[in-house]
Amino acid sequence: MGIRKSNKLMSQKAVIKHIIKRCSSLGKKHGYVNEEGLPLDVPKGHFVVYVGDNRSRYIVPISILNMPQFQSLLQRAEEEFGFDHDMGLTIPCDEELFQSLTSIFR
Repeated sequence: MGIRKSNKLMSQKAVIKHIIKRCSSLGKKHGYVNEEGLPLDVPKGHFVVYVGDNRSRYIVPISILNMPQFQSLLQRAEEEFGFDHDMGLTIPCDEELFQSLTSIFR
C-alpha cells in the first residue's frame, strides 16, 4: 500500500511539474515574460489558472497544489481539456466555487 501511495505522489508531482512548465512556455510564446522567463505580473511562488465559462484569470499560490480539492479540479481539467494545449491551465469550475476554495489563501 505504501508503494502505491508513493507512486501516486510521484505521478502527481510529475503532472504538476508538467503543468507549470506548460504555463511558463505559454508566456514565452506570447511575450508576457521577463528575461528570466518568469511572467511579468505573477509573483514568485504563484501561477495562473483560467476559471469558468469566461475563462477569468486568477493568480494562485503554488501551495494550493497541496489541497485535495484543487488536485481533484486538476484531474477534472486533465480529463476535460488535457494539459497539452495552448489555452493555459483551464479549471472546469464555477468561478464562485473557485473563489470560495481559494479564499483561505488570501
